[in-house]
Amino acid sequence: MIKKRVLVTGGAGFLGSHLCERLILNNCDVLCVDNFYSGYKANIAHLLNNNNFEFIRHDVTFPLYVEVDEIYNLACPASPFFYQSDPVQTTKTSVHGAINLLGLAKRTKAKIFQASTSEVYGDPSVNPQTEGYWGNVNPIGVRSCYDEGKRCAETLFFDYWRQHKVAIKVARIFNTYGPRMHPNDGRVVSNFIVQALNGDPITLYGDGSQTRSFCYVDDLIEAMIRIMDTDSEVTGPINIGNPVEFTIKQLAELIIAQTKSSSTIICRNLPKDDPKQRQPDITFARDTLGWEPTVQLYEGLTKTIAYFKTILR
Repeated sequence: MIKKRVLVTGGAGFLGSHLCERLILNNCDVLCVDNFYSGYKANIAHLLNNNNFEFIRHDVTFPLYVEVDEIYNLACPASPFFYQSDPVQTTKTSVHGAINLLGLAKRTKAKIFQASTSEVYGDPSVNPQTEGYWGNVNPIGVRSCYDEGKRCAETLFFDYWRQHKVAIKVARIFNTYGPRMHPNDGRVVSNFIVQALNGDPITLYGDGSQTRSFCYVDDLIEAMIRIMDTDSEVTGPINIGNPVEFTIKQLAELIIAQTKSSSTIICRNLPKDDPKQRQPDITFARDTLGWEPTVQLYEGLTKTIAYFKTILR
């Protein structure tokens, strides 16, 4: 039996490394590509000697010449710390990267998956967010390099589908957490866990009333695999996330309780363009994929906290 050849860009990142693992378990021949801007070799070190795994250090803003059957495009820093550190490169990664990988998919006739984001909805005026909502995005703000880069990538995917008949799959990923998150990437779950384990004050931005919905990484990877396996008529975009909504203050209190931390909670000014609400409507994913999250926040945080305890020793 000929193994499916699968390219994962951003494969040494938080989500990408988990995806590579899952694809290898599915007996795929995995080609992992990363430039290590926000990904880390440690995330894939345990895969390097696997016969079904190959790694190439490469920046997707430059063309890539390989032969593959499927492409998962996860290449782009996803945390504010990383994507705001070099905003021009962030936009180039989303836009030039999409052009290069769509060109590769067109040439090889590969099916291609785009890891888009809930950030395409901006600071939403409707809650929960459905795929039909066009969003409320500041096109010139400090988050725009990521938000608008991902929106433009979606445009390119659908134009390649309409104009060149490229087989596309687009998923809008909501807040995801789990082992292999970087401790200093600025995301709320990793920030709070690190602060709690170190006994430092838990930093809330604003009064903590803004909401997020947190999806455990294993649930998210399962949805990605199912999207890629759908019929050609299913292009997306499809929301992937856990629809259970929490305030940021509730998250902080839960992490303090689970870590048995002595940390107190302090408040700082809310960052510019920080969305007040974030909750996916996953009706489409339920109906189309037969998927919904199975790992709830308390269980997922237990696993994530255990991981951070091992790397913060």
